[in-house]
Amino acid sequence: MELLIGLSIPFLGTVIGAAMVLMLRNNISDLTNRAMLGFASGVMVAASFWSLLQPALEQAGNGIGNAWPVLAGFIAGICFLLLLDTVIPHQHIEDSKPEGPDSRLPRSIKMILAVALHNIPEGMAVGVVFAGVIGGDTALTISGALALSIGMAIQNIPEGAIISIPLRNEGKNRFKAFTWGALSGLVEPVAAIATILFLGENASTMPILLAFAAGAMLYVVVEELIPSSQAGKHSNVGTIGFAVGFVLMMTLDVVIG
Repeated sequence: MELLIGLSIPFLGTVIGAAMVLMLRNNISDLTNRAMLGFASGVMVAASFWSLLQPALEQAGNGIGNAWPVLAGFIAGICFLLLLDTVIPHQHIEDSKPEGPDSRLPRSIKMILAVALHNIPEGMAVGVVFAGVIGGDTALTISGALALSIGMAIQNIPEGAIISIPLRNEGKNRFKAFTWGALSGLVEPVAAIATILFLGENASTMPILLAFAAGAMLYVVVEELIPSSQAGKHSNVGTIGFAVGFVLMMTLDVVIG
């Protein structure tokens, strides 16, 4: 039951955020968008360390000989997202040109794929932590896993809004914009379940996958979220959002975890 709740919480955050399109008449302001992107960045950076890298290093043990699998996993996570970023056609909301290979997909679908790319490492992060709890790993607890799920859900609320409201402005009706925005979050539980199933047969790779998820999340933060929150005027709004997100996730991990 706790596993089901834990995997569902992040998706619920996306649904709540996407539902904003049903209530708001206008687009999200530039300042609000920057603050939300900065906030999501702060949550993901804090989660990468407190919930993923720290337990991975604790499991690996002291010394460079023990830590190298963690380092390798971290680099592999970055390379994995770099590969997906290259081979999957997608388009960020604030950009006029798409990324990845040429494609005739509609702009709205490319926007959804961009958010789905963000959600893959988040789902993996939740999945690997819950897999560790299921496997009885002493460095991971159910409260810590739930703290990570709640943190991911909180940062998914602005992500859900960031995709559904622009879809509305692209010409979708409110219900379709909400539906597509909400469905973009399904990638997370799917990635989480796939990670749990994989670790069921490969428990010894836990430190590597914890670091892998951390590297993948930090790739998203450094490549996309922070640059978008800092571009143009009023970059301090994104910085403040980052600080709030980081402190909130750190508090969740310390207090609940």
